[in-house]
Amino acid sequence: MAGWPVLRPGDRVSFDGGEHQVVGLSGTMVRLRSDAGEQLVLAGHLIASPGFVVLDAESGPVIDQFGLLDALPQQALAAAQQRELHIVEVETGLPAGAPAGTQPRPQFDPGRTTLNERDAAKAAELGIGVRTIQSWRARYAEQGLWGLVDQRTARTLEGLGRTDARLVGAVREVIAEQTDASTGTRSRLIHRVVKRVEEIHGPGVVPLPGRTAFYELIDRFSQGKHTFGSAVTRRQMANRPGGLFTPTFAARPGEQVQIDSTSIDVMVVLDDGLPVRADLTIAVDVATRTICAAVLRPVDTKAVDAALLLAKMLVPEPMRPGWANALRMSASRMPHARLVDIDTRMREAAARPVIVPDQIVIDHGRVFVSDTFSRACNRLGISVQPARKGTPTDKGVVEATNSAVKTLFAQHVAGYTGGNPTMRGRDVTGEWTIGELQDLLDEWLIVGWQHRPHEALRDPHQPRRMLTPAFRSSASI
Repeated sequence: MAGWPVLRPGDRVSFDGGEHQVVGLSGTMVRLRSDAGEQLVLAGHLIASPGFVVLDAESGPVIDQFGLLDALPQQALAAAQQRELHIVEVETGLPAGAPAGTQPRPQFDPGRTTLNERDAAKAAELGIGVRTIQSWRARYAEQGLWGLVDQRTARTLEGLGRTDARLVGAVREVIAEQTDASTGTRSRLIHRVVKRVEEIHGPGVVPLPGRTAFYELIDRFSQGKHTFGSAVTRRQMANRPGGLFTPTFAARPGEQVQIDSTSIDVMVVLDDGLPVRADLTIAVDVATRTICAAVLRPVDTKAVDAALLLAKMLVPEPMRPGWANALRMSASRMPHARLVDIDTRMREAAARPVIVPDQIVIDHGRVFVSDTFSRACNRLGISVQPARKGTPTDKGVVEATNSAVKTLFAQHVAGYTGGNPTMRGRDVTGEWTIGELQDLLDEWLIVGWQHRPHEALRDPHQPRRMLTPAFRSSASI
């Protein structure tokens, strides 16, 4: 052990047939720089490699660990830079980067105080011990900004114990590739990692850990990513927005309408007697949370169905045989008399407002990006705004409404299947035709949804009071 070399930043070493300079040390990892670029190697692998020798210890200047600093989390780097400002003020009297002419604070003025007094003043200011300030100054003098970095962050950054950095990189790459793949076992992932390492570096070049250590390594880097769990959850976790979620606001009805299509989880019977799950396409007004129109279709929604949805939005909903008189427009809070003067069809209309959209937000489903739907919107003077791919939060209002329809309506209807096969009951069959289910849905939208208080609709003068879509619509007309 006494004969082992001691490496320091600035040392020049011979490794892998070339000459390198040590530019950074972190735990058991060594960062080397040569004419070919930089690389990160395990200290044990470096020292044990054939031909390794320290050529000229500390022959060059001590180099700050810029490569390692670039790889640090932003929060850890910001904390180190903040510590640097304090240390420079203790040693010089002024914070780093202070403009010319700035006067030092009395407790840090080198002309009035000693270094020990400035250490004590800074410790009292930060609420820490004097020895901590002195330790920071010593590490800063020896290692620069890297000496002020929380080394627990650096150790977590570079790898695990004596694991080769090349293996760690391969593990991260393969785990990232599992986001869109079918869920497999840990042994499959280990097999793929080994294959990846051998393809890049060759067989037997990178040392591999034992089976137990390999499993621990996989578990460490897959934590929180659902790599071996639900594929749906894994994709949802990967699709989370990087920044804070920003809710969508609209000041008046029709300013923005969001549209989407999904399965309603209810079995219907086709004309030939075949039971299938129905698809639901809805349009939701952001300002009032009114479901402007809803269209049910068996199996797959077509582009013409989306165009039909636009037509239903722009005309009054007619009363159906068997509907209660309480559902008539004349029984609602809306200005029925004025609406009748505008459109005589409102006399026999149900109490659902007619909202003409200025903008419609869509996803990239083939139904909504089709020429049929685009031409229909252009004909009606409606602006179409596509959401970003793989970002359901861009149309979060309609996504939440889809879930509410399934919870408040679909699960109470005969033939409900549940959201996935594990939730389906035994011998679930269709009991409704598509037309019968459409009538049920239309009636529920008027008597149920429109008159149900919504959490997103609040009285500005009484914030605890929730309003209904019908009340919000009538107040805006």
